[in-house]
Amino acid sequence: MRHGIPTATNVLLRLPQVKARTGLSRSEIYRRISSGDFPAPVKLGERASAWPENEVTEWCEARIAARDAKAAA
Repeated sequence: MRHGIPTATNVLLRLPQVKARTGLSRSEIYRRISSGDFPAPVKLGERASAWPENEVTEWCEARIAARDAKAAA
């Protein structure tokens, strides 16, 4: 296993950071994970989870792209 300084591609976000970036509540994040509409978290331990930053960013960008495509139609 490699250890070192996190890079832009492997930074993990904890739930408060994910909530701040998406504007979603905790329950809505987990509801969307269950429905397959949000990236699943990475388990850090028995009671800790985090999300890869790039996956959360891609999810946000996809929402923006869908909005823009709908507006252009």
